[in-house]
Amino acid sequence: MTKLDNSFGFHDVSPDERRNRIRDVFTAIADRYDLMNDVMSFGIHRLWKTVLVEAAGAGPGQVIVDLAGGTGEVAARMSGADRSVTVCDPSVAMMTAGRRRADTRAVTWVAGEGEALPFADGSVDTLTISFGIRNVTHLDGALAEIHRVLKPGGRLLCLEFSRAHWLIRPFYDAFSFLIIPRMGAWIARAPSAYVYLVESIRRFPDQESFAALIRNAGFADVRYRNLGFGISCLHIGTKAP
Repeated sequence: MTKLDNSFGFHDVSPDERRNRIRDVFTAIADRYDLMNDVMSFGIHRLWKTVLVEAAGAGPGQVIVDLAGGTGEVAARMSGADRSVTVCDPSVAMMTAGRRRADTRAVTWVAGEGEALPFADGSVDTLTISFGIRNVTHLDGALAEIHRVLKPGGRLLCLEFSRAHWLIRPFYDAFSFLIIPRMGAWIARAPSAYVYLVESIRRFPDQESFAALIRNAGFADVRYRNLGFGISCLHIGTKAP
C-alpha cells in the first residue's frame, strides 16, 4: 500500500480542528466536485443517488432537507413547486457552486452542520444525506439532531460508502489508495483532499455497525440495501409516531 500524503491529516487533532480541516477540503474541491465524482465512479454514483431519490418518494406538501447536500445534485432531483426542498451544508463554497447549476432554482440553501441543524423540532418530513454523514465531527450527535428535526413518522435516508464485498475489496482498495488521489491531482488539483476522502471511507462503520448507531439514536424500522457489492449502502430509518 502506498504511503499517503497527509497534508490534510486528521489524526490526533481536536474536534474543532477536524471541522476546520474538513471545510478546507471541500473549499478546495468545490468547483470540480461534480466532475470528479463522475470520473471517480464512472458515473455510477448517479445511479446510486437515483435509488436514494426513488426511495425518498418526494411528494406534494413535503418538507425535505438534503443534509450535506453540497452542490444540490440530489436536492434538484427532489425539488418541485409543490414542496420545500432545502440543501443544508456547512460549506459555503460547495453551495455557491451549486447555485450556478440550472436545475437548482427551486432549491433553498441554508448553511448548517449536522450536529446543530437550523430547523425546529419535528419540522421535516424527509431528511436525505448522500456521501456526507462520514464527514460530521460527532456521528452520534448528528444522528440525534436528525431524529430531533424529523416529524413523527418522518424518515432518514442515508447513502454512504460502506464495506465492499470481500471478493472485490482488494481491487477496490487498490483503486481507492493508488488511483483516486492521482485523479484528484489531475482533475480537481487537490490530491490531499482526495487522500482525506479515501481515508474517511475506511474509517466509517460497516453496514451492521452503522445500522446499530441509527437504532441507538431512536429510529425504528431500520434497514439497509447494499449497492455496488457493498461499495455504497442506503440506510433507512423512521422516527416512531
